[in-house]
Amino acid sequence: MEYLLPTLREKREVDSLIRDTIDKVLVLRFGLSSDSVCLQLDDVLYKSAKDVSRFATVALVDVDSPEIQVYVKYFDITFIPSTIFFFNAHHMKMDSGSADHTKWIGTFQKKQDFVDVVEAIYRGAMKGKLIVSCPLPPERIPKFELLYKNV
Repeated sequence: MEYLLPTLREKREVDSLIRDTIDKVLVLRFGLSSDSVCLQLDDVLYKSAKDVSRFATVALVDVDSPEIQVYVKYFDITFIPSTIFFFNAHHMKMDSGSADHTKWIGTFQKKQDFVDVVEAIYRGAMKGKLIVSCPLPPERIPKFELLYKNV
């Protein structure tokens, strides 16, 4: 799917896209092009990209790239795929009932789920909010547990 959506492999490409995307939600999928769950998410992102193109830009970020490790550490990307949202260079957070509000971990079950999430983030960002509530019902939100070692 990486041939259908822009794939970023260098830090300067990610920096530039975050900085230059104005008045749109920037959706960055951090993952691997060889992972089956990432490919499933990529399919949803590709099918939705046209529907959200008026208010969002979608790009893929390859976590295998050495330059991207700065972002992997900064956003604490331990599970892939992880999807991070930005609006006017501000990191947008979403309360989905999980312990981590900074990113969406896992895939979206349906194309409409992704569209609803991006639209909620866009509407919240236009109102000046940096964190929004997830519009999806709890049963359609991927579940995971954060394990803290040596804390």
